Amino acid sequence: MNTSWTWPFNGYDPKKERLVEALCTLGNGRFATRGAGPEATAGPVHYPGTYAAGCYDWLPTRVAGRQVGNEDLVNLPDWSRLRYRCVPDDGPQGDWLTPDHPTLRHCGTTLDLRDGVLTRRMLFQDGHGRRLGVTHTRLVHMGDPYLAAQRTTFRAYGWSGTIEAQAVLDGDVTNAGVERYRDLDGHHLTGHRTEVGADGVARLACRTSTSRIGIGVAVRTTSSPLVPAAMSCTPTGTVQSFRLPVSRGRSATVVKTAALYTSLDRPWGDPLRRAVDHASHAAAFAVLLASHRAAWARLWSQGELKVPGEAGRILRLHLFHVLQTLSPHTAELDAGVPARGLHGEAYRGHVFWDELFVLPYLTMHFPEVARSLLMYRHRRLPAARAAARHTGSRGAMFPWQSGSTGTEQTQTLHLNPRSGRWLPDHSYLQRHVGSAIAWNVWHYGQSTGDTAFVEGPGAELLLEIALHWGSVTTYDPDRERYRILGVVGPDEYHDAYPDAPGPGIDDNAYTNVTAAWTLARARELIDALPAARRGELAEQLGIDNGTLARWEDISRRMYVPFHAGVISQFEGYGDLAELDWKAYRDRYGDIRRLDRILESEGDTANRYQASKQADALMLGHLFRPADLRTLFARLGYHLDGHIWRTTVEYYLERTSHGSTLSSLVHGWVLAREKGADAWRYCEEALLSDVADVQGGTTGEGIHLGAMAGTLDLIERGVGGIEAGPDGLHVDPVLLREVPRCSFTLCCRGHRGIRVHLLPGRLGVRVPASALVSPLPVHLTGSRLVTVAAGEERWFRLTGD
Repeated sequence: MNTSWTWPFNGYDPKKERLVEALCTLGNGRFATRGAGPEATAGPVHYPGTYAAGCYDWLPTRVAGRQVGNEDLVNLPDWSRLRYRCVPDDGPQGDWLTPDHPTLRHCGTTLDLRDGVLTRRMLFQDGHGRRLGVTHTRLVHMGDPYLAAQRTTFRAYGWSGTIEAQAVLDGDVTNAGVERYRDLDGHHLTGHRTEVGADGVARLACRTSTSRIGIGVAVRTTSSPLVPAAMSCTPTGTVQSFRLPVSRGRSATVVKTAALYTSLDRPWGDPLRRAVDHASHAAAFAVLLASHRAAWARLWSQGELKVPGEAGRILRLHLFHVLQTLSPHTAELDAGVPARGLHGEAYRGHVFWDELFVLPYLTMHFPEVARSLLMYRHRRLPAARAAARHTGSRGAMFPWQSGSTGTEQTQTLHLNPRSGRWLPDHSYLQRHVGSAIAWNVWHYGQSTGDTAFVEGPGAELLLEIALHWGSVTTYDPDRERYRILGVVGPDEYHDAYPDAPGPGIDDNAYTNVTAAWTLARARELIDALPAARRGELAEQLGIDNGTLARWEDISRRMYVPFHAGVISQFEGYGDLAELDWKAYRDRYGDIRRLDRILESEGDTANRYQASKQADALMLGHLFRPADLRTLFARLGYHLDGHIWRTTVEYYLERTSHGSTLSSLVHGWVLAREKGADAWRYCEEALLSDVADVQGGTTGEGIHLGAMAGTLDLIERGVGGIEAGPDGLHVDPVLLREVPRCSFTLCCRGHRGIRVHLLPGRLGVRVPASALVSPLPVHLTGSRLVTVAAGEERWFRLTGD
């Protein structure tokens, strides 16, 4: 198995620095700090940033003659800032040193995944041969979710003198990390109060402008050798200055230990007072480092996924970032799945449908975290009900982009950076987000057996979403089928018919099929609920026999469009013009964002059979081939292997892969179909952030759905592992590039189950526990075996 746990970034390249900063972000599920060097200031090259889960603020801005509002995940005060310069005994005082300084001779950054530690080493040398080595070591504590720490060590080579170091707590920060948002107001922090106490702890209190979330940051700065510090305050920050003697063989160290609190924390208390108390009493750096490593060791043991080679190394990086964004600490918060992690400001930190790709992994490894993320949706049911009422429908209509309150946060205008034009944004019509939430509720219940959730908050979510689908579906007497009109599918390129006066397309296949599936599951759930709970929900939600009969009918007669022997992405898709793909590739090279290219030419993607990402093929991601055939048969459609393979091939030729989720879904579908090109798409999904395949987007924040989705791709897609109410199901399709893999997961109350997959063989070890019932394991071909607690067994997957 692959044992590489480090990601080195050698050299200093200003063009790649934001990518490195995003990939080197450190977090603990509550807050995260980007991997910018302590010397860095926000600008075209660097972008320091610290973000707390759920900490949003809304601001209005006048854009293109209209006032628009934007809610952002707020960039919080920079606790890590450190400036320094050399004062040689035999020479003048030097400049403040940065990675851009002409005296830089070496720069190397190493991300240690095992320990969750970021180390940056730099070597400066002036024209007189005097060299200074600088090593920064940073952690955001995984055991204590309120702490972060940074140790900087200075070593002089060939000279003696002092290092003048300034430890800065900087509250003069804005949300300015995404160039295309440059016209939007990003000044979210106000009411700054700063102080450096007699104890040497720097204090900064502020609040968000509109949401009025209180923020308290305290930084304890110590030096070795211990020297007195000069202290000063500005209206938005503090500065502590040290003069540290250095010489050959005598290094100097500055340690910053930061505590961050907000008024969102429970139990409630004054954020600044709590931060000061926490920073003042925090352990020394070495002790914090040891406890931080121990916390990471526990996480790795619970979330283990091993794959050999470079793929395994990348998967470990993906898992690292998933756990930094959504750790067990997240289970204590009211936070959802930010599509770009806590790693940057792209998508304004909003919650989309990306949880559809994230929760399956978390459910099998960290079910408490998955439950918490579903509760984020449940708490926002009132907003979803209000949104449905506003459109004249029933139930819950969840927003495409969610933030603090669960109201729709999708922008009304978006900027095409290629043309410089602000354009109407109709992506809020992606109503399929409701089905994604319903699927996650159902999958969580099936995997965990958490009946308290399924019969409680889960039932309310699923039934309210079903109520909405039942109320917005219209009956077409000519087709004798039900239809859903005026939506936008996962593709996103097509938000209207060519030359249509208004937005929306009809009968998006993915939307219709998943709506029918949701209605069928809701109907089953009603029957399975205890009588008292069934009656309570029926009265609370207004579900009567007529409602149930309508759900049953729609779930069997929803319209699904076909053309040319394939599933149509939506009604009329086959009538659109074909695009000259070769001509556009020859002209532009990278055409992932074909929509922007066409708009800049005065054209629109609405005219063409050209998709941004997997749309109809998303059905193959959610449902295995046999389940998909059963689902279509329930709807009265024949879907055999030939039709599905033809559909897959059809859209492969017409997709630009303008989303990191696209290659993930195509890789999944082809892997399950044993497609020859499966690994090409799987590999692109693995490299999407590491290689920044979307061209500069990763520096604005990692793509959390794609990262978590690759973990799920290996576990459920390739490994064929599903946890269900009747035990563990294993039906692998191991690829040549993934000849073996192993996982640690949860199923039916058993934790720490070890699963090893080798060609033709399966090993399962169930830890000893108080559970007396053995673990049922369903193998390919419906063969049932059992593994008792405290036992390890191996099985042949072929033969027998």
